[in-house]
Amino acid sequence: MLQQSFAAILLAGSTLAAVSPAQAGMEGARALIPHRAIYDLKLKDVSDRSGIEGMYGRMVYEFTGNVCSGFTTNFRFVTRVDTGEEMRVTDQQTTTFENASSGEFRFDTKSFTDEQLDKQVTGEASDRDGGIKVALAKPDRREVDLTPAQFPTEHMLEVIDHAREGKRFFEARLFDGSENGDQSLLTTTVVGTQQMPKPDDADAASAGEFGKEPYWPVTIAYFNEDQKADSLPIYRMSFKLYANGITRDLTMDYGDFVLSGTLSKLELLDKAPETCR
Repeated sequence: MLQQSFAAILLAGSTLAAVSPAQAGMEGARALIPHRAIYDLKLKDVSDRSGIEGMYGRMVYEFTGNVCSGFTTNFRFVTRVDTGEEMRVTDQQTTTFENASSGEFRFDTKSFTDEQLDKQVTGEASDRDGGIKVALAKPDRREVDLTPAQFPTEHMLEVIDHAREGKRFFEARLFDGSENGDQSLLTTTVVGTQQMPKPDDADAASAGEFGKEPYWPVTIAYFNEDQKADSLPIYRMSFKLYANGITRDLTMDYGDFVLSGTLSKLELLDKAPETCR
C-alpha cells in the first residue's frame, strides 16, 4: 500500500469540459510533458503504534508518450524501513500504459522485500459497455467487472481541468491496477488557489525552468470502494501541481506515519511525434 498510493497519483493522475470529452481529453493530454522526476523521501511524522522508528527512500517517475500512441509510465519506489529490530528494504517497480482514445490500460507491478519478490500483479483493463473490464494474468488468471472509473492519466487531466476552472472540490472513481488489480478507489480532491513560489521555496529550484511558474496546491484522499462515506481515507496525498502534470513538494499521509517527498532532479524527455489518424 505504501508504494502503490503514490503511483495512483503520479500515474495519474485526470474529463475536460468546454468541448466534447474526446476533444478535451486530446487537448489536455497534449499539455502533459514527458519527463523523469526523482524524489527524495523522508519520515515527517510517525505514531507509536506504527512500529516504525525510521524511514527514508527514493522515488523515480518516468512519463513518456503522446495523445496519439498512448502514455507509458515507469515508476520505482524504494524505501528503507527501520523497525527498531531490523532494517527492511522495500522496492516496488511499476509499468503502465494508457490510451485514452481506445479506453485501454495495461499494468505490471513487482513488489520486493530485501530483493526477494513478494508479489507480481499483471493485467489489462478496458473501458467497455459502461464499466471497467479487467483481465488479470498474475498472480492468477481471472476476469473482473467493475463500475465505471477513470484511468490515471484521465484522472490527472480532470484534476488540472478543475484547477483551471477554479473548481475546488470534486469526487471521482479511479482504477490504476494497484493492490491486487481487482478493485477501484474512490477519491476526493481539493484544489487550492493558484500560487507563485515563495523566495524561500527550496523545492522550486529543482523544478528547473518551471520553478518560477505558478502551481496549484492539491490534496487527494483515497478510499477503498467498499468504504462508507463517513470513514477515514486509507491514505491522503498533498502536492504542488503544474499545468503540465509535473508535481513536487509531496506529503503522503498514511495515518500512522507521514512521508515527505522533495523533488531532487527533473529531466525533460523528448516528445514523440504525434501521428494521429
